[in-house]
Amino acid sequence: MTPQPPGRKSNKHYRSREYLTPSEVRSLLDAALNRPARYTHRDYTLMLMMFRHGLRVGEAVGLSCGLRWDAVMWGERQIFITREKGSDSGVHPLRDDELELLKKLREQYPDSKYIFVSERGEAMSTDAVRKLMGRLAVIAGLDIKVHCHMMRHACGYYLVNQGYSTREIQDFLGHRDIKHTEKYTKLNARRFLNFDWGDL
Repeated sequence: MTPQPPGRKSNKHYRSREYLTPSEVRSLLDAALNRPARYTHRDYTLMLMMFRHGLRVGEAVGLSCGLRWDAVMWGERQIFITREKGSDSGVHPLRDDELELLKKLREQYPDSKYIFVSERGEAMSTDAVRKLMGRLAVIAGLDIKVHCHMMRHACGYYLVNQGYSTREIQDFLGHRDIKHTEKYTKLNARRFLNFDWGDL
């Protein structure tokens, strides 16, 4: 068990679950897109990419593994995802809307090698994204204490409920140990829909 920082209680004290549902993700995306702010396009694109590609915050932003423009293969409609924490890096496809969002973002920050940058044109920090997530959760009216890693878990939760295999999800998220992926299978409530409770 991972030791907690001094004065911090376990995650179970703050929330009952460590993932977001699709409707909660949609609420966060709507909050990012519709709030009156200068960086709505960047923030929406960031939230969408974190969810769709199961990104840890440090895989989305920052100087180490943060997404860079040279990872985008425009002609192939793909992006190279550099994973942290010993996970396997890999190539993901980009959907039409992601390509359009990224092209617009590139036009806004033509001189940056990083995809997600601060107003000073530097790579966004992980702390800035954590604060952004907190603000968006309040705007979205979510009743759960949100943190960045919940977007990665939301991705796994969504994919398993769409019926994709554990092996496919393992490869997509870069898990070297399939045990890390199997936890999402346990979140699939559809497995129990055929339970017959009779008159009870």
